[in-house]
Amino acid sequence: MVRDRSKGSQKTFRGPRFQPLRRAVRVPVWADLGIRVGLALGLVFMVIMIHWWDREGLVDNLDGHITFLDVVYFTMISITTTGFGDIAPISDRARLVEAVIVTPIRFAVLFIFVGAAYDFVIRRSWEKWRMRRIQERLTDHIVVLGYGVSGSEAVNELIERGTDAECIVVMDTNTERLAEAEALGCNVMEADASRDENLVAVRIDRASTVLVSAGRDDSSILIVLTVRHLAPKVPISVVVRAADNELLARQAGADNVINPVRFTGLLLAGSAQGSHIAEYMADLASHGGRVKLVERPVLPAEIGQSIEELISGGKGLRVYRDGEARGYWECGPLKEGDTIVEILPTADTEA
Repeated sequence: MVRDRSKGSQKTFRGPRFQPLRRAVRVPVWADLGIRVGLALGLVFMVIMIHWWDREGLVDNLDGHITFLDVVYFTMISITTTGFGDIAPISDRARLVEAVIVTPIRFAVLFIFVGAAYDFVIRRSWEKWRMRRIQERLTDHIVVLGYGVSGSEAVNELIERGTDAECIVVMDTNTERLAEAEALGCNVMEADASRDENLVAVRIDRASTVLVSAGRDDSSILIVLTVRHLAPKVPISVVVRAADNELLARQAGADNVINPVRFTGLLLAGSAQGSHIAEYMADLASHGGRVKLVERPVLPAEIGQSIEELISGGKGLRVYRDGEARGYWECGPLKEGDTIVEILPTADTEA
């Protein structure tokens, strides 16, 4: 829910030594309940056998004779701490058995039934109510579909840039990854992001943006298609690793297609042209750097002004106008509807 560095959770990678194969065991609700009931009945049967073995230490104040039915009856009232007094332990051994053996079993049986009641009634009802409350409030949130390396990096960067973790919804099929995202304070959902009902559950049509990183290009493109079908106007960014799939991702409805392999190549090429170019590009992309890239709409007071005269004090680099990108050297006076990309110093640099 993989990331190996986060504020909320860390993984320790061990050296090359034998690790046994593991596979998560998913027990259905009815099987879980059956196991608990079976365990409780097993403990009760054990107490019945102990009482039957030590029946000479018991006394029946009604007829003075202890039958097997009396033992079953005494076991049930003993475990439930009812204690009518008609049958009671009288020998030292019988009382020792009650104190040392039966009492711990009594607590175990009670804990099993109380735990079952909590799991199947209280906790599940609480989680359903809490999920409904979260869903009702979801609006202008960021949905991250896939919490692998890229997804976890994106979430960490968003949080560092000031995004409230409660405004981030992470969907993945890996329980461990989701636990890491939940530790950061994000809303999480263990589900397949390519299914309509799961995306509807996280209010995909009300999201401010959707980030897709499923780990496989075909899965990511399928998710983009599904998201675009359910949310025609929501911006979608997707990670693809094969250059041939970039066009397919855009045709599927992605607004931004990110190829980490190509970006790495750009950094390598930049480093060949100068020792500081790659460093500066990474500085621009990270919130922890000295400068940051900002995309914003033109302000009313900036209309008609040059891109060099931005109110924010930033350095304007590019203007997007009528679907076209214009450099700072060719954009001319700013117009209504323009989108500006500028460089600003970070808060730490300004301080």
